[in-house]
Amino acid sequence: MATKIDSNKVIINANQETVFTYLTDFNNIKELLPQDKISDWKATTEECSFKIQNAAVIPLVKDTVEPNGKINIKSGENAPFPFTLEVFIEEQPDNKSQAYLKFEGEINAFLKMMVVKPLTNLFNYMADRIQEVHS
Repeated sequence: MATKIDSNKVIINANQETVFTYLTDFNNIKELLPQDKISDWKATTEECSFKIQNAAVIPLVKDTVEPNGKINIKSGENAPFPFTLEVFIEEQPDNKSQAYLKFEGEINAFLKMMVVKPLTNLFNYMADRIQEVHS
């Protein structure tokens, strides 16, 4: 059974296209991560990988995009488990946008107990950082 995690929804002081362009360049994802908890950062515009403190290397690969609205990301080679991460960006009034992340992964029951809370915290942190970067 898949594990699903949704981040908080955040309102961003930038339009949908600006946020989408920023997030589709995977070099920018580093700015969204807690710097004190990651190492071994590598990135191109299409993929990135990083090691989470006391855990595994997480490879992210851009899968498909729906211009300005959605970015589909999938786990890369050597991920600890298969997963998808969708980033939704919605236009809001006053040249603002709303963004949130939706994670779905095939995590075994034992691992699930250990990773759901840290992953939830990570995705909420990333959503907050998207908001901060564009404030």
